[in-house]
Amino acid sequence: MVRTVIFDIGNVLLRWDPRNLYRKIFLEESQMEWFLAHICDGPWNEEQDRGRTWDEAIQERCARYPDWHHHIRAYDERWLEMLAGEISENVKVLNSLKQAGERVYAITNFSREKFALARLHYDFFDLFDGIIVSGEEGLLKPPDLRIFQRFLERYDLKAQECIFIDDNSKNIAAACSLGMSGIHYQEPLDLVHALAERGVMAEARRKVPV
Repeated sequence: MVRTVIFDIGNVLLRWDPRNLYRKIFLEESQMEWFLAHICDGPWNEEQDRGRTWDEAIQERCARYPDWHHHIRAYDERWLEMLAGEISENVKVLNSLKQAGERVYAITNFSREKFALARLHYDFFDLFDGIIVSGEEGLLKPPDLRIFQRFLERYDLKAQECIFIDDNSKNIAAACSLGMSGIHYQEPLDLVHALAERGVMAEARRKVPV
């Protein structure tokens, strides 16, 4: 029986996309996409999620691409503008689970610095019984399964009793390889229905309307 629900944060509970910022900076969509694919790209950003500081990251990128230093610095200095708010229906699910007495956790790829910043702006972080942040652990979802193993050990949980919700199918596959159940979340998936199919929301729905 599933007894514990684990959420990813980005694009499950909180909308994040660097394009939310860079559409304000670039006049042409194609130039923005080139910048995000070749300068401030995914692998570069993942190193902050792995634990590299933003000062180190910005210095490295500006030294490599000095003509783009204003655009590069914006990734750090205007990071909050990449957020487009809560995914309210999923935050309601999280709140309902918590109020019903279910255990709720998070495993998230997030830099230590930006996680602390986001937490100042969104109250739902306080609902979790525990959060594993990649930038604090020095581990990323996936390919490193140790982040899931560390989560289970730290909170004394069994994989077979956990269901993991993430917007990345590779992360779901990694969690399932350890024995967890998984939900691959993509908007507009009805998370209440997806959890109810697994018997998770039944008690929460009786106690707290979703």
